[in-house]
Amino acid sequence: MRATGEHTAAVPIPAPPPTLAAEEAEKEKKKNRRRPARRSKQAGAAPVAAPQGPHADAAAGPRSVRSMPPMHVSGAARADAEAEAPAAGTSQSCPLLPTPRPAEALDARAGGGAPGRRHFQPHWPERAVEEAVKAYCTIDGIPVDILVTGLAQNRAVEGDLVAITLDPVVHWTRMKGPNVTCNPAIGGDSVVRKIGETNGNHSQKKGQADAGCRFENCSNGVPGLGRTHLPHKNSGFSQAVKCENGNATVVEGNERDLNDRKSEAARALQRICAMIHTHPGRRPTGKVLSVMKKSPRRDAVVGFLASFPEFPDGEQQKNQMGGKMMNNRAQSAVSGLIFLLPTDPKFPQMVVSVSTLPDSVRQSLREGDAAIEKELVAARLDEWNEESLYPYARVVRFLGKGGHVKTHMDAILFENAISDAEFSPESLACLPDNCWKIPQKELEARKDLRKVLTFTIDPPTASDLDDAISIEILSGGTVRIGVHIADVSYFVHPETALDAEAQSRSTSVYTLKRKISMLPSRLSEELVSLNPGVDRLAFSIIWDIDPHGNIVSRWIGRSIIFSCCKLSYDLVQDLICSDASQSRSAVSSLQVHGIFERDDVIKSLRGLYEVSKNLKEIRFKSGALSLDTAKLMILFDEDGAPCDSYRYVRNDACFIVEELMLLANMSAAEVISNAFPDCALLRRHPEPNLRKFREFEAFCAKNGFELDASSSGQLHLSLSRIKEKLQDDPVLFDILMFYASKQMQSAEYFCTGDLISKKDDWAHYALSVPLYTHFTSPLRRYPDIIVHRTLNAVIEAEQVYMKQKKSSTGQNGVKASCELMDRCFTGLQFSRDAAESEEGKKALSAAAKKFRVPSSENLGEVAEHCNERKWAGRRAEEAGQKLYMWALIKNKEIVVCNARVLGLGPRFMSVYVPKLAMERRIYYDEVEGLTVEWLEATGTLVLDACRNKPAQRRGTQMKSRPIEEVAMVVNPSETMLSEEDEESGATEAGGCTAKSVLLSGDAVKAPDAPAVLPLVIHYLSDIPVVLHATGGDNCAVDIGVRLYMASYFK
Repeated sequence: MRATGEHTAAVPIPAPPPTLAAEEAEKEKKKNRRRPARRSKQAGAAPVAAPQGPHADAAAGPRSVRSMPPMHVSGAARADAEAEAPAAGTSQSCPLLPTPRPAEALDARAGGGAPGRRHFQPHWPERAVEEAVKAYCTIDGIPVDILVTGLAQNRAVEGDLVAITLDPVVHWTRMKGPNVTCNPAIGGDSVVRKIGETNGNHSQKKGQADAGCRFENCSNGVPGLGRTHLPHKNSGFSQAVKCENGNATVVEGNERDLNDRKSEAARALQRICAMIHTHPGRRPTGKVLSVMKKSPRRDAVVGFLASFPEFPDGEQQKNQMGGKMMNNRAQSAVSGLIFLLPTDPKFPQMVVSVSTLPDSVRQSLREGDAAIEKELVAARLDEWNEESLYPYARVVRFLGKGGHVKTHMDAILFENAISDAEFSPESLACLPDNCWKIPQKELEARKDLRKVLTFTIDPPTASDLDDAISIEILSGGTVRIGVHIADVSYFVHPETALDAEAQSRSTSVYTLKRKISMLPSRLSEELVSLNPGVDRLAFSIIWDIDPHGNIVSRWIGRSIIFSCCKLSYDLVQDLICSDASQSRSAVSSLQVHGIFERDDVIKSLRGLYEVSKNLKEIRFKSGALSLDTAKLMILFDEDGAPCDSYRYVRNDACFIVEELMLLANMSAAEVISNAFPDCALLRRHPEPNLRKFREFEAFCAKNGFELDASSSGQLHLSLSRIKEKLQDDPVLFDILMFYASKQMQSAEYFCTGDLISKKDDWAHYALSVPLYTHFTSPLRRYPDIIVHRTLNAVIEAEQVYMKQKKSSTGQNGVKASCELMDRCFTGLQFSRDAAESEEGKKALSAAAKKFRVPSSENLGEVAEHCNERKWAGRRAEEAGQKLYMWALIKNKEIVVCNARVLGLGPRFMSVYVPKLAMERRIYYDEVEGLTVEWLEATGTLVLDACRNKPAQRRGTQMKSRPIEEVAMVVNPSETMLSEEDEESGATEAGGCTAKSVLLSGDAVKAPDAPAVLPLVIHYLSDIPVVLHATGGDNCAVDIGVRLYMASYFK
C-alpha cells in the first residue's frame, strides 16, 4: 500500500506456521530474561495514547501515540473519521498475519543501537515476504479507510510501500453516526465491476488479466454475501490484485481468470468487503508488517526544532527515548538530541542529533536562544530502529525564519522535490551560440508560412510563447486554421545533458511570484519562443474547416513562421467585442509587425472566434464535460506583498485558444497512436469513481436537483440545467461544482503499449474523445517534447514511404498522386495497409530509431515520472496559492465574510467559504461559555451563550477551550461600523478591526453585522464568519475560520 494521497500497497501473507510462532515467542522470552534490570525497568513504561488535536479521531477503540499521528492511507489526514463519510480510494489489506523465521526477523532490524526495549516488531526481510507470497497486493475501492494507528504503524510513513494485516473485527473502532457509504440511498442496488487497468501504475505492466469479475447483489459496491469472513484465516491470497474505483488488475500470474469465483484473489476481496458490509458501524483497523519500499517523501521533511521541555508528556518521553530529559534549551545541546516537529501532520515527530547541526546552531542551543525554534528546517528521515518511538532525522538545510513567505515557499518546493537551481553548465553547453540563425537547410526543408497572418494570444506577463495561431479565408466559406507550436525538439536532442535535466524537471512550476522553468530561459524566452517580429522554427498542424465546423483536410509538419503581434486575452476580448467604442479603444494599443495591418488582425480574430464557437458546440454535442470551478487570483502591491484578491473569470478569448489547442492535441494523439500503437505517449482521463459519484448524486437529490451521470455528456447537460436553476444562488452552484470536481480522477500520461489490449481505457472522460495527448506546450511540459519527436518520426516515415511508392509506380502514377494528396500517415485517413506493408514497417522502424522514440518499457517509466512531477507541481502551485492568501489575511488581521453551511452535527459544522473557494470546519464542542443544542430530528443546531457556570462533577477535570478559538464575539452595544469604516469596508468589533477583502466582481459581500446569539443554524444556512491566519512562526501556515457572533453576555 502506498500511503500517499493516491494509493497504499499491501502485501497479503499466508497464516503463520504454529511451530515458528511458538519458537519466536520462546526466544523472545529468553532474551527478555537475559536483559539487565535497568532495561527491564525502562521497558516497563507503557506508552500513553494522546489525541491528535482538533482533528483527532474520537471513536472508541485504539488511539495513536502522540508521536505517531494516524496514517490515513488514502490521502490527506482524515479528521474525525467516525463522523465523516469515508472517502474512496482507500487502502486495504488482507486479514493475514504470518510469522517470519526467527533468524531473519532479527536480521531485519532497521539500524543498530544498543539492545533495549523494542517498541516495534522487526520488519520482515524481503526474502521472508517473497517466500510467503508471490506478489504484492494493493486493494482500493473498499468503502471505508483502514485505520492504522500508533504502534501498529510500525515505523511506516506516508508514501511507503508496506505489507499490512487486518485486525480481527472485535478490535475495529466504532464509528459514531450513520455510515454514509453503506446507505443504500446513496449506494444503489447493485454494482458491476470489471477488470481493467488502474490509474496508470506502470509497475503493473506484466501479467495483466483481461477478464471480467462480477459482484452480484452489491450495495454501494459492497458484495452482499451470505457469510462473513473469519479473521486471521488463510485466504490463500497468492495473486497480487489492485482494486481501485471498481477496477482490478492482476499484477503477476499471466492469464489469471478472475471471473472464476474460486479465484483466491476474488474470494479474499469479497471477504473483506463482506466483513465491512456486515459491520457498517465499525472502521477496520490493521497493522503494518513490513516496509517494502521507502517513500521518497522521507527525504523531504519540513519542520521546526523543539527542545524536550517544549514537548508534552515530558517524563514519559524521557522514558521512551531512553535518555535523561533536559530542563532547558541549553541542556538540549548537552544531551545531544533535539526534536523535529514536521509541519505535515502525516509525519511523526522526529529526533535530530545536535552533533549534526551547524556550529552556529549548536552555539545558539548552548546559549538557550529561543529563536532557533522559529527556524524552518528541511530534513530527511535517516533511520528508525525498533528501540525508539521516534525516527532519527538529519537536517540538510535551514530555510529561514518561520512566518516569512519566502521561507515557506522554499519549504513548499523542498517538500515536492522541485529544484530551483540554475541549469548545469553541461545543459547550457547544449544550446547554440548567441549568433545562431535559422540554417539555410531548415529554410529549404520546412514549409514557409511567414506570409500567413499569425499571432500569439497569452497572458500579458507571459515570456515563453510556445503556441501561435493563423487563419486564412478560402473560397466557399472554408477557412484554413493553423496551430503552430515552438519546435523545441529541434534544440533539445535525446540523450543529452539538457534533455536529461528537462526530463528530470518534467514541467515548469508557476507559484504566482515565481517561475521555475523546465528549460533554460535563453531557450524558452529567446531562441524558441514565438516572439513577434522574428522568424521562428515551428511544428504546425493546419486544418481546412467548412462553415459547419467540419474538418475537410489536415496537414502536419515542420514549418517556419513569423508572428505579427503578441496579444493578451483581455485585448482580444476587447477586439472581438461587439461594442464599437470598446473595440476602437483597444485598437490603439495593438502593435503589428510585418506586412499586415491592424484591421487584418481584428478581422482574423473575429473569424477565429466564430470558428471556435462552432468547434466548441460540436465538442459538447459529442459529450464533452466542463467543470469550471471558482479560481481566486492574488493581487500584489508595488513591494510584491499580496494586497487583494479577485475571482478569475475566463472570457471568450480564452476559449478561442482552448478549442484550437484541444483540436491540435487530439490530432497529434490520433497520428502517433496509429503509427506507433505500442509506444505512443497519450493522456487518459478515467471515469469518475462510481461510489463517489453516487454520493454526489445523493447530495444533488437532497437539494432538489436531478443529476444524470451516465456519461460525461449527460453530466454536463445536468449541470447546465442546474446552473440555470441557480441563477439567483451562484454560491450554491459553486458548491456543486466544487463537489463535482472532487469526484473526478486525475488525468495521467501513459504508454499505449501498457494498455495495448484495453484500448477503451485510452479515452479521456471529460473531453469525451478516444485519443488525447499533450502537444502544444513543449516549453513547459516534457511529454510534449516526446510527442514532437514521435510526430517527427511519423512524418519522416511518411516521406520515405511515399518516395518509395512514387518511384515504384512512376512519376505520374495515379496511385502515387492519390496517396500524396491524402498523406497516408498524417492525413485525415490513416492508411493501415501502408503502415502494415513491408515498406511501411521499415520506414516507421527506421524513423523511430532516428528520432529516438522511446521503447514501450522506457516510455512507461517516463510517463510515470511525468505524472509524479506534474502532480508535485500542482501541489506546489496550490500550496503557494494558499500561502499568499494566508499572507494576505495575515496583513489584514481579520477578514469578515459569509459562509454556507454544508454539514451539521453535535461537535462541528462544515462550511464552504466562497472567498477561499474551499471547505473548512468549525468545532464547537466543549467550549467555555458556549452551549450547544443539536436537534438531530430536524437537523437544527442552536448555539447560545452560557449564562450560568456549568456544573462540574466532583473529582472530574473540565477540558474546555476558550470561546475565542471558535468565535469572535462582540457586544451589540459597541459600535459595529463607523461611517468611515462603512466606506472602507472595515469593521470595528470589540476593539478589533475586521477588514474585508473585497473580491472584484464577486457576488459575495461581507455581512454588515455579526450573527446574534442564540444562533439557530440549518443546513445550507448563510452565516457570518471571520477568517484569520494561523501558524507560520513555529508551525504550519493555515487559514482558520471562526464564527462571527454578537452577545450581551460577552
